[in-house]
Amino acid sequence: MSEEKVKATDAKPEKSMLTRFLEATELDTRMLGMVGALFAVWIAFDIYSGILRPNDGLFGGAFLTPRNLWTLLVQTSSIAVMSTGMVLVIVMRHIDLSIGSMLSLVAVAGAVLQVYILAPAIGVGHPIIWITAILACVVLGTAVGALNGYLTAYAQIPAFIVTLGGLIAFSGVAFLLAKGVTVAPMDKTFKLIGGGVPASWLGPSWSWMLAILVCGFIILAILNGRRQRKRFNFALRPVWAEATLMVIGSTVVLGATAVLTSYAWPFGLIKKYALDNNIPIPSGIEDRSGDAICMAGEKIVRCTDGLIYYTGFAAPVLIAIAVGVVMTFIATRTRFGRYIYAIGGNPEAADLAGIDTKKMTVKVFALMGFLVGISAVIASARLDAATNALGQLNELFVIAAAVIGGTSLAGGIGTIYGALLGALMMQSIQSGMSLLNLPAAFQNIVVGTVLVFAVFVDQLYRRRVK
Repeated sequence: MSEEKVKATDAKPEKSMLTRFLEATELDTRMLGMVGALFAVWIAFDIYSGILRPNDGLFGGAFLTPRNLWTLLVQTSSIAVMSTGMVLVIVMRHIDLSIGSMLSLVAVAGAVLQVYILAPAIGVGHPIIWITAILACVVLGTAVGALNGYLTAYAQIPAFIVTLGGLIAFSGVAFLLAKGVTVAPMDKTFKLIGGGVPASWLGPSWSWMLAILVCGFIILAILNGRRQRKRFNFALRPVWAEATLMVIGSTVVLGATAVLTSYAWPFGLIKKYALDNNIPIPSGIEDRSGDAICMAGEKIVRCTDGLIYYTGFAAPVLIAIAVGVVMTFIATRTRFGRYIYAIGGNPEAADLAGIDTKKMTVKVFALMGFLVGISAVIASARLDAATNALGQLNELFVIAAAVIGGTSLAGGIGTIYGALLGALMMQSIQSGMSLLNLPAAFQNIVVGTVLVFAVFVDQLYRRRVK
């Protein structure tokens, strides 16, 4: 063989520009695929809804509007919070089927405490009520989660059976506590956590200030990561790649803020706010598609004299983001998180390495229960009520969110940010189908199909990696 042929045989194929970009920025290709799929779902729903009910969405529909996207994020918050905990449970090769019924139990217990015990005893509106209710919800959720973990770890009952029993039992306990009726209304301050009242919205000014702070945090985090790589002699990303990551992160934050701060309050809410605060209402003000408008002569125009207000970030969204950041730190920057992934990767090796796998199991299930308590507060505060059916099918959406987000049911693999994206995907599908007025039975069929397909894709990916 000639020297030229040898060189041609040994030469490696030149990498494409996209491949070089992904390697330099170290972006997760699976997450990029999920983001692309999410946008595809959004665009499809907006186009289809535009055919049925034309609106001011990006593609002429009702899905990609500030109003719907704002509502979508608020609706996703409760599922998103629980999905961050489900990632760690599944990574450890367990499952928790009881979280939906657990949420119902915790929410009903918190509502009964407010409505039937504290309010009659110390008076409606007392600040002790909402503080005690929140503490009671997270403590009860943590205790129930720890019980699941104890039965799984020390009684050696499979987590599937333990939590399946909880799925049935907790719902029954919630029914008995609520006596089969809806427990309402919640404390006024407690309702702020649900994001259903103007006082729980940041408004444009505070939302933009928060967005700028987050952009600064992204830049500092990337710079600190580069400094740490230098410190430990790790390979550095190119400067242009890190600058690109800063731009991408900041663009996402600022873009989301621009959308959320462009959603105006509905007319009825503006009118009530104006009456409650003695703000003059221009003559001729009417309701058109939920917007605040008024008459300028014979022409209908938007009100610009202080009677149009914008929402910004809602309390549940801020809570979900905060939980996501904290859980990411726990999963990637603490010994506790490293132990979880070590156990999920190889339980026998982790046990031989001195990790107390039983105690870790209890802790992870307790953490899951704690997050269920937070979600119960969000869900009951948003609805201003609690029933034994409040968390129905939530376990399906949470598990689906984790799996769609890249968490492997075989254990050892999973990310918090992936689960958050998965939660947004699941809620987008459900919200889009509701927007199109599809039957509930059809919605359940689609959600179940998406879950099975996500597991199938995960299996294909694992085979490819191997």
